[in-house]
Amino acid sequence: MRRFLDRLYLWSGFLGALFIVGICAAMIGQSILRELGVRTGAVNDVVSWFCAAAAFFTMAHAFKHGDFVRVTLLLESATPANRRRLELVSLLIGCVATAYLAWSACLFTYESWEFNDMAQGMLPMPLWIPQLSFAFGSVLLWVAVVDELILVMRGETPTFVRAVEERHAKGDFSSDI
Repeated sequence: MRRFLDRLYLWSGFLGALFIVGICAAMIGQSILRELGVRTGAVNDVVSWFCAAAAFFTMAHAFKHGDFVRVTLLLESATPANRRRLELVSLLIGCVATAYLAWSACLFTYESWEFNDMAQGMLPMPLWIPQLSFAFGSVLLWVAVVDELILVMRGETPTFVRAVEERHAKGDFSSDI
């Protein structure tokens, strides 16, 4: 199961990166086509959907690799036992919050499908299609938070803490800036 989840987080991050490449390609293509006199209004809709997809597909990967913003001032001054308790409480709150986000995202996407909502922009498209990235990314973030909660409950160091410690050991403090 560990290998499957790690690969899922990795592939989700990779998919998010592909959407970022898609944003770049669409914007460059739009700039070139605009200079050639071709109307490209629908590209703005696609770029906005790609931005959302890039953000939501990468959340679980970023969380697991310690790339989410975390305020650790209190944790750094706590004893190891208290730090573990604080991590557990934080992860429990995170589980509830991300479960609500995932439930809302899935409900929102389902309702768009059920009511056949269409995009209001230049490109008529069923809204549930771009909203799938919101639903999938939110569910995957919830899975990642639950995964971390289980690790901490078993007495292990959170993955995101290990990732930051490994970067620091290599002399990379760029994520602390």
